[in-house]
Amino acid sequence: MMRSLFSGVSGLKTHQIRMDVIGNNIANVNTTAFKSSSMVFSDLISQTTQRASGPNAATGTGGINARQIGLGVKSGAINTNISGQGAAQSTGNPFDIMINGSSLFIVSNGSENFFTRDGSFYVDAAGNLAMTSNGYNVMGWLVDEETMEIKQDTVSALRIMDAANMTYPPEATSKAYVSGIIDKNNKDVTSSSGKSINLNFYDNLGYSYTAKLVLKQSSETNEYSVELSKILDSKGNEVDISKVSLGSQTSQKINKSIKMDTASYQWDGNELKDTAGNVVANLTTLFDSSATTDNPVLADTDEAKAALEALAKAYGFEGSAEEFLNLTVTLTNNADSGITFTDGTYTVQQLLHNQAKGIDPSFSTPTDAFNEDMGDWSLESFETTGRNFEGAVLVYDPDKGNFLGVNGMPNTTSVTLGLSALGGNFKDISIDFSTSSMYDNNGTCTVAATAGDQKGLGMGRKLGEMSGISIQQNGMIYASYDNGMTKLLGQIAVAEFANVSGLEKAGENLYMATLNSGEFDGIGVDITANGGKMSTGQLEMSNVDLSAEFTEMITTQRGFQANSRIITVSDTMLEELTNLKR
Repeated sequence: MMRSLFSGVSGLKTHQIRMDVIGNNIANVNTTAFKSSSMVFSDLISQTTQRASGPNAATGTGGINARQIGLGVKSGAINTNISGQGAAQSTGNPFDIMINGSSLFIVSNGSENFFTRDGSFYVDAAGNLAMTSNGYNVMGWLVDEETMEIKQDTVSALRIMDAANMTYPPEATSKAYVSGIIDKNNKDVTSSSGKSINLNFYDNLGYSYTAKLVLKQSSETNEYSVELSKILDSKGNEVDISKVSLGSQTSQKINKSIKMDTASYQWDGNELKDTAGNVVANLTTLFDSSATTDNPVLADTDEAKAALEALAKAYGFEGSAEEFLNLTVTLTNNADSGITFTDGTYTVQQLLHNQAKGIDPSFSTPTDAFNEDMGDWSLESFETTGRNFEGAVLVYDPDKGNFLGVNGMPNTTSVTLGLSALGGNFKDISIDFSTSSMYDNNGTCTVAATAGDQKGLGMGRKLGEMSGISIQQNGMIYASYDNGMTKLLGQIAVAEFANVSGLEKAGENLYMATLNSGEFDGIGVDITANGGKMSTGQLEMSNVDLSAEFTEMITTQRGFQANSRIITVSDTMLEELTNLKR
């Protein structure tokens, strides 16, 4: 009689435990990444009143089964469904991460590692990626400073927003390319000022500059000069480019007539006067005392500069005095003239110097000193054969329009802008012209200069401020910067166990390794190694199935009621037994 009472009691206790498990599941139905538990029953030891006996061949009797009376029930096991994937909840927070697969995040309280499926993270004041619930650091692998790749070693805290990662260092531009169409009928490219294109570049400190390049067509319509006009800083101030080279000193064929504005000026070969008779330029002031025909150095005085500008203006080169001085004339000595000089090509600057020094050939050398095909020559007009400049000549195929090479060399496609002469903060820039072409484009040139090569290498950059952080499906963390660069900061590692259900709950959505789960090796694995992935902006929801839990609650309630009836009925029977003696 007493056995049934205690069996009922064990049933009440066991069903109560099962109700506790169900209650805990339902209570955590909205807990991030909560894993539901389930309980199974097992019977207690049974009291054997008669052991089993086997068949007796001698007597011909059969065997008898054992007679056993059960003594109740107990909880057999409480299993946690860790491997059951919860549904995804979108949050839009880039630091909320959901694991797809059976892996677990590794977190640390500073002294020991724990494991969790709760991917609700944030960046703390120290720049560490941490759990929002308890501040435990998320563990992973850092970047090798030499290779700039992930080094899979013992996991450590992921400090992703320290001072070193908040900015990306600047870099000087080292490569550029010019692409687009040059149309030989474009008015700019055929003018004396040329077609201007801008190249924006950076120095080592991240300061921005603009190099103004000029393209000019020669008398050969498939050849164009490229030269550096000026360099401006970010505030529009001109940089001294006297030491900066673009290619080398070369010449370009230019056949054109140069005429003086005789309506506004008069020149006797020594003094240039305006219509009012005022002297605006005097040759004696133009050149330095050390000047020679081979090296006609200009005087570095305000008077000389003003005289030169006035002289250039008189011949239609206002604001382009250097272009005027670099025009060339090819001269051949005529013995019949009685004037002798060395045959060759002379610049206007050389001829003006000789004019000032009274040396032949000079700017006023008579017409009969030259061959007939030279045309007229006087102070008022002359014919040019070319121009000297510092730069390079771009040659295009006259029939196909494609780029052939620099300075007539087919294997040379680039020109070096020698910015290193400006100081250590600059790098020389190799400018590639191979993607430019010469076609009919209705008189419009589309050529433009772009920093960097066609793969984006060597473009240079300013100092970059961190503008965002992204986490890839493999857990790699990248920072993006406002200068267009990205940087690998680390990778979130995960842990995998031979028996994930063998982990022990440690509270706060954390688990601990046990002997039955397998040990954590301290390194972890890449989540993609076994087909898993991470999804950012999402959290894993609880995998509690409310319909199943309520069903289990009903069966548990009925089981509890039935066991309570065992006790009340047994009590009634005991009461009847005691009532036998009145």
